[in-house]
Amino acid sequence: MPYSPLMIRPMREELLAVGFDELTSAADVESFLENRSGTALLVVNSVCGCAAGMARPGVRLALQEGPRPDRLVTVFAGHDVEATARARAAFAQIPPSSPSMALFKDGELVWFLPRHRIEGRDALAVAGDLRAAFAEHCAVPA
Repeated sequence: MPYSPLMIRPMREELLAVGFDELTSAADVESFLENRSGTALLVVNSVCGCAAGMARPGVRLALQEGPRPDRLVTVFAGHDVEATARARAAFAQIPPSSPSMALFKDGELVWFLPRHRIEGRDALAVAGDLRAAFAEHCAVPA
């Protein structure tokens, strides 16, 4: 049975509550990609258990302290189909997976966390990967 928009709303809000902007159309993603300055984290969200138990909680933990990207955006695989396809085109050399996370610096993909590196791990491990990427590529907050 497909998930209704009402059923996935809490899954979306989990990232929106910590400052993510939701990209729901290909035009939204295109606008995001055109802004090439600074750092940006793009999370491909999904309804799967590893998104709920590891990916989204890991992102929230990683953003609590230390350097963080200038911009935070998300697309929802399986629901925002055109937005997700356009986002994935920005890292077409990587097989599609959801959840997944892409870190951009000045418009270039500098780090990627695919689903197979999220599954079977806990939120703290995912947060550790994100924090390491943020430390390497993002400015320390003033």
